[in-house]
Amino acid sequence: MLAIGLISGTSVDGIDAALVEIYDRNGILSTNLIAGHTYAYEDDLRTEILAVCAGAPRSLQQICELDDRIAESFAKAAIAIKEKSDQIPDLIGSHGQTVFHRPPVMPKDGKTGLGYSVQLGRGAVIAELTGIKTVSDFRVADIEAGGHAAPLVPMLDLLLLSHPTKHRVCQNIGGISNLTYLPPNAIENQDQVFGFDNGTGNVLMDMAVQKLFGVSFDNDGAIARQGKPDIALIETWLKQDFFDTPPPKSTGRELFSPAYLEKCLSECQHLSNYDILATLTEFTALAIAKSYRDFLPVFPEEVLIGGGGGRNGYLMERLQDVLAPAIVMHTDAMGLSGDSKEAIAFAVLGYLRVKERFGNLPSVTGAKYPVLLGKIFP
Repeated sequence: MLAIGLISGTSVDGIDAALVEIYDRNGILSTNLIAGHTYAYEDDLRTEILAVCAGAPRSLQQICELDDRIAESFAKAAIAIKEKSDQIPDLIGSHGQTVFHRPPVMPKDGKTGLGYSVQLGRGAVIAELTGIKTVSDFRVADIEAGGHAAPLVPMLDLLLLSHPTKHRVCQNIGGISNLTYLPPNAIENQDQVFGFDNGTGNVLMDMAVQKLFGVSFDNDGAIARQGKPDIALIETWLKQDFFDTPPPKSTGRELFSPAYLEKCLSECQHLSNYDILATLTEFTALAIAKSYRDFLPVFPEEVLIGGGGGRNGYLMERLQDVLAPAIVMHTDAMGLSGDSKEAIAFAVLGYLRVKERFGNLPSVTGAKYPVLLGKIFP
């Protein structure tokens, strides 16, 4: 099957699109990436998305209009990426744009409540504008089953990156960091696979470098490399409840928000701007390392990095140091593009949905049972 995967993550950099061939041999999947590209949002649209993510008040009409604009942008990305092949894709799997995520709560009576997650960019609009069957709203069914609906990429990790004898962790570093723990022979031991959001990824670093240096991101970590991190300050930050909460757990810009960054910056007044960025980069690395040592049953032999954080050379160096003796490498070394991994994941999740195969891993999301993920729009 030829499928398109679409997603815009918590960094809101733009729409990641992947054109993917999916091969299914007796239930064993493999993929071939034909093309991957990130299509930037229009500046005013990105500004509005970030404002809504930060909790800016908007009328219902304004939210509906934003939903339409995001769907139209996703459809344009799908139309652009499909030109990379002379075949018509069978399917689009579109995650949409998350603007709100609330993990399951613990009310005073001690019972777990349902979470809530909002992704804008209606699948019905994408299907209408592209003429291609579209699967969207991937997170709803897992939430209704009592899960966090996050992370969802671990299904792709299980299907494509497990190893017969090695303990692996697939570490995604987008705006938020999340991991998938894969025991040896994970396909046969799916109940031992789990994953969770392990904290801030690029989101605090990106907001800080925009505020302090006037650039959109720290290219290859070149700015942070010039500073010295304040380890004592990081150790204080790591005492926050989120980092000590056992999985399943999920987070987003609701926690790691502009206000969160401002609180961090208020505690960094003794540091230079270079030191501040070095401290935030080390915070990302040490939060990841802490989660491994606190919550993984076995420390991994290999860590496979995907997402935009994998392009930050300084962060990769720090991860190799703090995650030793594990070997840290890009997922590209395993034949899976780190830049396009999440878009590929939603192409695959769309495929699983139309084939009526479960898309969630309850051991990851905390759902009570496996479910079909996504709604199909012909």
